[in-house]
Amino acid sequence: MRDFKELKVWVKAHQLTLAVYRATSTFPATELYGLTSQTRRSCASIPANIAEGCGRSGDAELCRFLQIAMGSASELEYHLLLARDLNLIKLSEYQPLLENVVEVKRMLTSFIKKLKAQN
Repeated sequence: MRDFKELKVWVKAHQLTLAVYRATSTFPATELYGLTSQTRRSCASIPANIAEGCGRSGDAELCRFLQIAMGSASELEYHLLLARDLNLIKLSEYQPLLENVVEVKRMLTSFIKKLKAQN
Protein backbone atom coordinates (compact mmCIF):
# COMPACT_ATOMS: atom_id res chain seq x y z
CA MET A 1 0.00 0.00 0.00
CA ARG A 2 1.31 3.45 -0.99
CA ASP A 3 0.52 6.94 0.24
CA PHE A 4 -1.10 8.46 -2.84
CA LYS A 5 -0.45 12.02 -1.60
CA GLU A 6 3.28 11.42 -2.07
CA LEU A 7 2.94 10.56 -5.77
CA LYS A 8 3.82 13.42 -8.12
CA VAL A 9 1.19 12.26 -10.61
CA TRP A 10 -1.51 12.42 -7.92
CA VAL A 11 -0.42 15.93 -6.87
CA LYS A 12 -0.50 17.09 -10.51
CA ALA A 13 -3.92 15.47 -11.08
CA HIS A 14 -5.31 17.06 -7.91
CA GLN A 15 -4.05 20.49 -8.99
CA LEU A 16 -5.63 19.94 -12.39
CA THR A 17 -8.94 19.05 -10.74
CA LEU A 18 -8.90 22.28 -8.74
CA ALA A 19 -8.18 24.27 -11.93
CA VAL A 20 -10.98 22.51 -13.82
CA TYR A 21 -13.45 23.26 -11.03
CA ARG A 22 -12.48 26.94 -11.22
CA ALA A 23 -12.77 26.96 -15.04
CA THR A 24 -16.16 25.26 -15.07
CA SER A 25 -17.58 27.59 -12.43
CA THR A 26 -18.22 30.10 -15.24
CA PHE A 27 -20.17 27.63 -17.40
CA PRO A 28 -23.84 28.56 -17.88
CA ALA A 29 -26.36 27.19 -15.40
CA THR A 30 -27.99 25.24 -18.24
CA GLU A 31 -24.83 23.09 -18.36
CA LEU A 32 -24.78 22.29 -14.63
CA TYR A 33 -26.08 18.75 -15.15
CA GLY A 34 -24.44 18.40 -18.56
CA LEU A 35 -20.96 19.47 -19.54
CA THR A 36 -20.09 21.05 -16.17
CA SER A 37 -20.88 17.84 -14.31
CA GLN A 38 -19.25 15.56 -16.89
CA THR A 39 -16.06 17.63 -17.03
CA ARG A 40 -15.73 17.78 -13.26
CA ARG A 41 -16.50 14.09 -12.79
CA SER A 42 -14.00 12.95 -15.40
CA CYS A 43 -11.33 15.19 -13.92
CA ALA A 44 -11.92 14.21 -10.29
CA SER A 45 -11.87 10.58 -11.37
CA ILE A 46 -8.16 10.85 -12.24
CA PRO A 47 -6.75 11.48 -8.75
CA ALA A 48 -9.54 9.40 -7.18
CA ASN A 49 -8.52 6.31 -9.18
CA ILE A 50 -4.84 6.89 -8.39
CA ALA A 51 -5.76 7.04 -4.70
CA GLU A 52 -7.95 3.94 -4.92
CA GLY A 53 -5.21 2.01 -6.70
CA CYS A 54 -2.75 2.94 -3.96
CA GLY A 55 -5.13 1.51 -1.40
CA ARG A 56 -5.27 -1.86 -3.13
CA SER A 57 -2.87 -4.73 -2.66
CA GLY A 58 -0.13 -5.11 -5.23
CA ASP A 59 1.20 -3.38 -8.28
CA ALA A 60 -1.13 -5.21 -10.67
CA GLU A 61 -4.19 -3.63 -9.07
CA LEU A 62 -2.49 -0.24 -8.87
CA CYS A 63 -1.68 -0.51 -12.58
CA ARG A 64 -5.32 -1.31 -13.38
CA PHE A 65 -6.52 1.81 -11.55
CA LEU A 66 -3.84 3.93 -13.23
CA GLN A 67 -5.23 2.74 -16.56
CA ILE A 68 -8.72 3.75 -15.48
CA ALA A 69 -7.30 7.15 -14.52
CA MET A 70 -5.79 7.36 -18.01
CA GLY A 71 -9.22 6.76 -19.54
CA SER A 72 -10.68 9.53 -17.39
CA ALA A 73 -7.87 11.86 -18.51
CA SER A 74 -8.73 11.17 -22.15
CA GLU A 75 -12.39 11.81 -21.40
CA LEU A 76 -11.46 15.10 -19.73
CA GLU A 77 -9.37 16.06 -22.74
CA TYR A 78 -12.44 15.71 -24.94
CA HIS A 79 -14.74 17.61 -22.54
CA LEU A 80 -12.29 20.52 -22.50
CA LEU A 81 -12.11 20.50 -26.30
CA LEU A 82 -15.91 20.53 -26.48
CA ALA A 83 -16.10 23.40 -23.98
CA ARG A 84 -13.60 25.33 -26.07
CA ASP A 85 -15.49 24.69 -29.30
CA LEU A 86 -18.74 25.77 -27.64
CA ASN A 87 -16.99 28.96 -26.48
CA LEU A 88 -17.56 28.10 -22.83
CA ILE A 89 -13.88 28.58 -22.08
CA LYS A 90 -11.43 30.90 -23.81
CA LEU A 91 -8.45 29.58 -25.73
CA SER A 92 -6.19 31.24 -23.16
CA GLU A 93 -7.86 29.19 -20.43
CA TYR A 94 -8.13 26.00 -22.50
CA GLN A 95 -4.47 25.79 -23.49
CA PRO A 96 -2.94 25.50 -19.99
CA LEU A 97 -5.61 23.00 -18.96
CA LEU A 98 -4.88 20.89 -22.01
CA GLU A 99 -1.14 21.03 -21.34
CA ASN A 100 -1.75 19.83 -17.79
CA VAL A 101 -3.95 16.96 -18.99
CA VAL A 102 -1.27 15.89 -21.46
CA GLU A 103 1.36 16.06 -18.70
CA VAL A 104 -0.78 13.92 -16.37
CA LYS A 105 -1.25 11.37 -19.18
CA ARG A 106 2.52 11.26 -19.74
CA MET A 107 3.11 10.75 -16.03
CA LEU A 108 0.50 7.99 -15.86
CA THR A 109 2.04 6.26 -18.89
CA SER A 110 5.48 6.41 -17.33
CA PHE A 111 4.23 5.08 -13.99
CA ILE A 112 2.35 2.23 -15.65
CA LYS A 113 5.44 1.26 -17.67
CA LYS A 114 7.59 1.34 -14.54
CA LEU A 115 5.19 -0.90 -12.64
CA LYS A 116 4.95 -3.38 -15.51
CA ALA A 117 8.74 -3.50 -15.86
CA GLN A 118 9.12 -4.37 -12.17
CA ASN A 119 6.84 -7.39 -12.53
